[in-house]
Amino acid sequence: MTTDASNRTGLLANLIFGHRAAVIAGFLVMTLALGYSMTKLEVDAGFDKSLPLTHAYMAPFLKYRDEFGAANRILVALTVESGDIFTPAFFHALEETTDAVFFIPGVDRSTAHSLFTPNVQFTEVVEDGISGGNIVPADFAPTAEGLARVRENLLKSDYVGRLVANDFTGALISASLLEIDPRTGDKLDYIRVSRALEEIRARYEPDDPENAASSGPNPRVHIIGFAKVVGDIYAGAASVGLFFLITLMLTTLLVYLYLGSLALTVMTISCSLMAVVWQLGLLPVLGYGMDPMSILAPFLVFAIAVSHAMQMASAARAEVLTGKSGFDAARGGFARLLLPGGIALVSDAIGFLIILFIEIEMIREMAIAASVGVAVIILTNLLLLPVLLSFARFDASYRSSAARRMALLAPIWDRLAGISRPRNASIALAVGASLALFGLWKGGDIRIGDLHAGVPELHADSRYNLDSGIISARFSIGVDVLSVFAETEKDGCIDYAVMRDIDRFAWILRNVPGVQSVISLAGLARTINAGWNEGSLKWRELPRNRHMMVQSVAHVPTSSGLLNRDCSVMPVLIFTADHKAETIDRVIEAVKSYRANHATHGVKYRLAGHNVGVMAATNEAVDAARFPILAYVFLAIIMLCLVLFRSFRAMLCIVLPLAVVSLLSYALMTYLSIGLKVNTLPVVALGVGIGVDYGIYIFNRLQGLMDGGAPLADAYRKTLEITGSGVLFTALILALGVATWIFSDLKFQADMGIMLTFMFLVNMLGAILLLPALAGWLYRVDTGKIED
Repeated sequence: MTTDASNRTGLLANLIFGHRAAVIAGFLVMTLALGYSMTKLEVDAGFDKSLPLTHAYMAPFLKYRDEFGAANRILVALTVESGDIFTPAFFHALEETTDAVFFIPGVDRSTAHSLFTPNVQFTEVVEDGISGGNIVPADFAPTAEGLARVRENLLKSDYVGRLVANDFTGALISASLLEIDPRTGDKLDYIRVSRALEEIRARYEPDDPENAASSGPNPRVHIIGFAKVVGDIYAGAASVGLFFLITLMLTTLLVYLYLGSLALTVMTISCSLMAVVWQLGLLPVLGYGMDPMSILAPFLVFAIAVSHAMQMASAARAEVLTGKSGFDAARGGFARLLLPGGIALVSDAIGFLIILFIEIEMIREMAIAASVGVAVIILTNLLLLPVLLSFARFDASYRSSAARRMALLAPIWDRLAGISRPRNASIALAVGASLALFGLWKGGDIRIGDLHAGVPELHADSRYNLDSGIISARFSIGVDVLSVFAETEKDGCIDYAVMRDIDRFAWILRNVPGVQSVISLAGLARTINAGWNEGSLKWRELPRNRHMMVQSVAHVPTSSGLLNRDCSVMPVLIFTADHKAETIDRVIEAVKSYRANHATHGVKYRLAGHNVGVMAATNEAVDAARFPILAYVFLAIIMLCLVLFRSFRAMLCIVLPLAVVSLLSYALMTYLSIGLKVNTLPVVALGVGIGVDYGIYIFNRLQGLMDGGAPLADAYRKTLEITGSGVLFTALILALGVATWIFSDLKFQADMGIMLTFMFLVNMLGAILLLPALAGWLYRVDTGKIED
């Protein structure tokens, strides 16, 4: 530390330690105020927040979503286990469920489709021309004749596989959701929508069979859609809170066992919790809520806070063992750790802020929330904690107990200190290089986006994923839809060349693995043309005659979502079996390939609409940003290390282990089949942040001892005794705490528990093994100061 920095640190120490009561009172008032503000924090989920608005796919999506339907849909399927749907009980349940879905707040009623909605119709060719009507007629009665008539109408329509299961064992109700609740003018409450959907399910699948809606066997209810995902994750947040409490209790116990003092433990944990309270309290002040996908962000802040608090407590304890009073020990720890701790936290905050380069509101809110949390740790753990520690009283029994603990661990530090000697360092660096190459090889296979069918945030046997599998198996469509907008001239739908090209495009996409079905105006026109010719399959072709083409498309309404009013845009709807990254990549690549190599002049295929289009855009945005983000994060760390240590070799000692751990983290994500996506990015950033903290603290202590004239091996032995022990036990404490997450109801939390456990431990090993090994080679001196 330079003389100027020491002087400024001394002035700040005089200020806060000279006014300890005022400092504590100020923090207490702020905590109470922000604690009250925290009660105003609301769940803030929104589909539009997940849109990468600057991506090229989003311009057509936003332009046409009001005209052709948005991506935010819900599907409610009623199915029977035996027989078929043509029973009075089933149709009674379907009608009731249709009404219930129709009147859920936030449902865009114009987009609701069910056998009982008037926009679901059939057409047929009769002697007098074209006839048609509602599939379920207005005078429908659930008699044998009425049900037979509905079956007949269904077979004349193209809704088998779309609204009715291919084997007639189920029926669908679909609707889009608005982002704004039309009744209140506020943002739609997705949690309330999810609860309303669960009330529909409970009517036919009650916990108490006496509350069943109708007599006889009730249909099974299956519900999927973004609102249901949000609701299920929110419901799983109860387990997140439980596991956070378990982690807190386990962390507190282990910190107590390490520090050996109840007072130090209470101070350490209280300041770390205060950082979380401040973070959550500041979010409403800044105009933000808590997205269900960001529910792990407070723990990330708590983990970083505990890491820094342990270093401050360890430094104060080390000063106490030299004979200093509690006040002098706290002041000494503050003076020693303020600058390196501040730089480490600034690097953490920058790591999260750089995620802002991904222009998705959900990611940006997550980055801001995490950065705010890290920033307040500078106040709670680097300013308030040493002030609280200055009131601690360390009697002779505590000093002797702490000395015994250190003596007990001395053999471990003696052996670890040998890693800085050239021979041992060479072995460690060879192992580190091998691990880096392995991480580079395996981590190169990491995929962007979801790698499993269903919702990867939930377990495979969760109700949502089971529902999704049943709907995909029984119907030709699901909630996963990609729409490609075929743009052409006005009245393009009666131009044979244009329609033929759209039909060929749909055929090619239909044969892409992972595509369940494709619906296009051209395909529907072929069917209608056959209908005009007694249903002959020979006539299931696009008519070349312009007047016959008019006849084939005239009866297709714009409400079908297959054409606009002037026939200048005709979306092609591609229903996929799932939204796995490989499925989306194949379909998008097929669209781009056709567009580049086969599209007819005058027809422009623009990506992309519906939810798969949004996912494709999001995946591409994350993929395009991941390497620049990683480069910017490491560049910021490099610059901050150069500012702090003013040594290129010191920077290498800190950054190279961090790079190895980052590569291994990507390799682990590949092994666990965890895709890099919106809600995993902050965890990767946390891994970088924790590694920086460990490295800066250890090297700062090592540099100070070597500047005092100690040989590298001796200096590292002393560093391990003071700082290294804090790093080692902090990593073990946090790793044991998050390891309990493996049993969470949310698969996302379970996966992140494995990831965080790995990161805490491997970053610790990198800091206490690779860092001194690098120093052993880069600083080949027996004594003297670290110099460049």
